[in-house]
Order: sequence, then C-alpha cells, then structure tokens
Amino acid sequence: MRTEAAAASDPGRLIADGRATLGIEFGSTRIKACLIDAEFRVIASGSHDWENDLVDGRWTYADDAIWSGMQDAYAALVADVRAQYDITPTAYQAIGVSAMMHGYLALDADGELLVPFRTWRNTSTGPAATALSKALDFAIPLRWSIAHLYQAVLDDEPHLAELAAITTLAGYVHRRLTGRHVLGVGDASGVFPIDPTTRDYDARMLDIAQALVADHAPAIDLRGLLPDVLQAGQEAGVLSATGARLLDPSGSLQPGAPLCPPEGDAGTGMIATNAIAPRTGNVSVGTSIFAMVVLERSLSRPHPELDIVTTPAGDAVAMVHCNNGATELASWAGVFGAFADAAIRATASGSDTARSGAMDADAIYATLLAAALDAEPDAGGLIATNFLSGEPVAGLDDGRPLVLRGPEARLTLGNLIRAQVFGAFAALSLGMEVLGDEQVAVDTLFAHGGVFRTQGAPQRLLAAALDTPIAIADTASEGGAWGIAVLAAYLDAADTPLADFLTDTVFSGSSPTSVEPDAADRAGFLRFLERYRHALPIQQLAVAATPTTAADADQQAHASATNEGADPE
Repeated sequence: MRTEAAAASDPGRLIADGRATLGIEFGSTRIKACLIDAEFRVIASGSHDWENDLVDGRWTYADDAIWSGMQDAYAALVADVRAQYDITPTAYQAIGVSAMMHGYLALDADGELLVPFRTWRNTSTGPAATALSKALDFAIPLRWSIAHLYQAVLDDEPHLAELAAITTLAGYVHRRLTGRHVLGVGDASGVFPIDPTTRDYDARMLDIAQALVADHAPAIDLRGLLPDVLQAGQEAGVLSATGARLLDPSGSLQPGAPLCPPEGDAGTGMIATNAIAPRTGNVSVGTSIFAMVVLERSLSRPHPELDIVTTPAGDAVAMVHCNNGATELASWAGVFGAFADAAIRATASGSDTARSGAMDADAIYATLLAAALDAEPDAGGLIATNFLSGEPVAGLDDGRPLVLRGPEARLTLGNLIRAQVFGAFAALSLGMEVLGDEQVAVDTLFAHGGVFRTQGAPQRLLAAALDTPIAIADTASEGGAWGIAVLAAYLDAADTPLADFLTDTVFSGSSPTSVEPDAADRAGFLRFLERYRHALPIQQLAVAATPTTAADADQQAHASATNEGADPE
C-alpha cells in the first residue's frame, strides 16, 4: 500500500480530493490558469490569448472577452488535468484571481458595466491626475482608477448618474465569482492612495478627493464606490454557485472554495519573485515594464515618475511603471524569424528542415540576444525607442518606435538588437534615477518576464541599465497565475507573516542566479542613454507626421497581443 505521505504528494489524488489550489491571472496578452500542489509546484495549467481594442479612442477589452477568455483558460487547465491524471476537478482548496492593475470599471447597482473597461493603457486623464496630485500632495498617475473616475466627473459623463461602484479587472472578476466587492491592498493601492498605518484608503485624502468630486457631482459618495480593502491571508469570500457556473459552464465545478483577496499583476509579480521585504524589488518585462522597490521609509516628496503602491501585505512600495516594454523587441524578433524561415526554405527546398518551417521563438531570441552581447557596449552609436503609446515617465503623451543613427554609427545585427534591448529598458532607468536621488537602497532586483527565458543577455543588459544586481528566481517563469495561487494557499498559513511564509516555506529551496553590472556594459548604456534623452523631442515630430487611425491602432493592438516574448507570462 502507498504511504499516506505518498498519497498526499500524488497530484491526481490531490486534485481528486479538492486539495489543489487554483490561480487565475488576466495579463495584457494572455489569461492563464494554474494549479499548484501543497509544495507550490505547478501540476496543471491552461491559457487563452486575447488582445485589447481601441474603441472610441480608448483601450479596452470587451466584456464578453473577459468571461469567454476566463472560461477558455479554465477549460484548457481542465483538459490538461484530464490528460495527465484522467480526473475532472470538482473542487479546490482555495482560489485566487489576479489581473492588470489600475484602469476603470464602472458598475451599476446590479454589478453590470456602465461603460467599456478602460485599461491602464489609457492616458486621457491628464486634467484629473494633475488636479488630484496637487490637492492631495501625492503623485496620482494617469492610470489610477481615481484619476479615471475624476476625469469622468470633470467631463460630466452620463453614466455617472447610475454609478454604484468602481473596481479593477481583478476586483470585477472576483465580484462575479463571490459576490464580494473587495480588493487586495496591493491592487487597491492603484485605485486610491493607501495609508501605511491603517493599510486602508487614506482617510484624509479621501475627504479631500470627496470635496473635489462634490464640486461637480455632489451625489457621488466616493468611499461608497470603492471596494473594501483586504490584506493577504484574509478570506475574501467563497465561490458561489453562480460563480462556479460562470467559471466552468460544464457544471463540474462545485461552489464553496474560499478565495483570497484579488490582487494586481504587480503584487503577484512580487510574490513570484519573493520580493516583498524592504531593500528588495522586482522588474517585470512584458507589454509594459515596471520595477517595484519595497521602501524602508517614506520618500521626501511626491515624484511624478513614481507610484507609491503596496505589497499584498500592505507595505509601501515605489513603483516605476512604463507603458512600453518588450513589444517592439518582439516585433524585431518576428522580422528576423520570418527572414530565417524564408532563408531556410530558399536554401533547403524539399528537405525536412524546410518543411518544418520557422525557427521557434526561443531559438530566435537566443540568436539575436547572443549577438547583442557581442555588440559594442553603446550599441555602436544607434538610438532605438520603443514607444508604441504614450510614456509618462519620458514626458510623452504619444510615441512612435524609431531607429536612428548618425553617419558615424555602425549598423550591425548585434548593435541593432542591443539598441532595442537598451531602448526597452531606458525609460525604466529614467524613473529609477529618481529612486537613486531619494537614496532608496535596493540590494537586488529580481526579474521576470518572457524575455528572460533566454538566459544571460537580458539579465546582464538590465543590470547595466539599472546599475543594480539582477537575479532570476527559478520560479520567476511561473508568472502571476502562480503568484496568486501562492497567495490563495497562504489563506491556510496567515498566522505567519507573509515575508516569512515566502522565504521559509515557498522559496526555502530556491537558488536564484544573480548577475552584477558589467563596467563596460554600464558605461556603454550611459552613452546610449545620453543619445536617447537628446532624441526624445523627435517623438513629437514623429507623432505629428504619422497620425494614428483606428485601423492602425487595432493592428498595433493585435501585434502587441501576438508577438511572443511580449508578455510576462
């Protein structure tokens, strides 16, 4: 007979007994579901690709796409479970939902959307963000939910007459699964500023914001609109019968599983890299790119380049968020992959190699990034920008990807790719400079994202760009769905501080690999960055010369969603 320990470690038995933990994350290009066992190992997964659309000048995901995408990702996970273990899951130990932070989902009294979901990518909230930042003496980014709400108030949008609640994407999904209008504190910190002592919305700032709103819309009760704030480890409701059928229309899934507080992708990235203690931080490289550094003390003053958000436990974090990440690099990888495919077909016509088609994405990235490592430290005088949309950190309302070079610059494959990688990291480095001016200490940054599947080059070049050791945890590739599953598992260990739970239990056997900044690479990046700064004014001319049509924007959104390596997952 099998021992009890052996039975407990059997994934099939664990799933059959309803003791696996489910995590679901809505990323910018992919919805992913994963199951973890009691040792936090992924035992099944499923995913669904999706893309944002530009509708009436705003970036959004269709409401139907949210639910059909979730169901498809979950069905793919169930299919994986059946293929591996010949079991159909019917219950879980716990469930967690995570999604892209920020944005605006306005709900009526029945919980239905009043306007299409406005994502973090929208930058139309300038007047509101400026007024709020001044009144609160706190930097309110364009992406934050309160900026979207106040902009709707300033614009006297008709939907405000029926407004009963606002939330984030994770909060919206969680509400439909459980009936609870709540957020984890990390996700809530991108809705409205959090008081680090109460780990709830800042009461003083709420009063100020309420007065601003009341000047234009006196009927709105700001506090009444916002989700309740919960910390990691607090139960946030249970899967309802309606929620179970929404997630699994087949009817196999039964209600009753507890859910952890819904969190944002920034928080789950911190969990996935064990970067929630002071002097730690992480960098997520995907469609966007952002760095999170856990603070030991408050900053001296507000900085427009920095968001002050929190960990899932409520500790203050400085966040540098850039709208544009690895998508442009992925586009170049696609071009060179197509060239490799054409070359293979032209030189090996009729052979098995030709019939097999293009190189796979990992091989393309490995080839290109190896060339970048062998390139000149400053990319040979080339300049590359990755601005597919506006970039607040760089002071840009809109942008265009560009490759620039003077007559003395040396255009080689390696220099071109190194310039693209540096261009993807450059805006982030501008924001991180502000943390340096504030004398914020960080010992190591943990990186995650699809581009780091290629070992060595991205890690080394990011270390050069940020002048900080960059570590890759062996769990980083699991992504946010794994991170929120870990937070769901934490419901059974909430008596232990989250940082201790991660270090002593989840990551006890982890062996991250760390790379120190190389002096030559660092000096080369600084020369590249100087050219990059001088070239930023060209963006205004490029935008004026190439106005974006709706068709262009839809094509751009599709490219962002389909380029491999562009998503942190």
